[in-house]
Amino acid sequence: MGRWVLIDVGAAAVVFALLWYSWFVRYNRRRAASVLEWLQAACLGKGRLSNLEWQANSSRLTARLHLASRWFDDASVTIHLLPRPLPVNWALSRLRREQETLTFEADMGFPPGFHLDIVRHRWTGQTGPKGTARKWMITRPGPVVLTTQEDWPMELTPVVNAIVGSRDKEFVNVRFNQTAPHFAATVDLESLSDQKSASAVLGLFRELAASSSAKQH
Repeated sequence: MGRWVLIDVGAAAVVFALLWYSWFVRYNRRRAASVLEWLQAACLGKGRLSNLEWQANSSRLTARLHLASRWFDDASVTIHLLPRPLPVNWALSRLRREQETLTFEADMGFPPGFHLDIVRHRWTGQTGPKGTARKWMITRPGPVVLTTQEDWPMELTPVVNAIVGSRDKEFVNVRFNQTAPHFAATVDLESLSDQKSASAVLGLFRELAASSSAKQH
């Protein structure tokens, strides 16, 4: 009797695991398909997606993005989703507070004359142990830029100004390289919710590319 109970429990666990996996594979694919649909619509008929490739148990999707733009060549997008199909990996990603992101990479018609890697950080504070009274003074400072470079090249100013002015777009990082890929930017996937937001993000990519090569054309 006990043997059959164990068999039934094992069979039920296998069925549940298969249902979980298939359900969340479909969920991740639908979510990514919506993002690609918004990007495609944001191109207004002047761009198309191709070579879609799923990896990591439907948690990562890469695609080529062909744009009729003088700013970008050989562009691609990578969508990183939480590994929902695998329960253990999904739980670990939640504990680590991992983000779902979209990464855009491309060469530029006017490559930047510098290397710049911008990583967005957030600082938070908390009160002390219970029972300790502490008065807090809360202020809202402007943007703070920490740089490892002693001399600030003038050509970086328009780039940094464009990024600072786009704080609502939830950038995770932005990178400019003198070698391919010349431009890479990662945004929080939550900032892409429809065609309008996708259009705003693509427009910002073009603005950053234009600001980085303002003195080269």
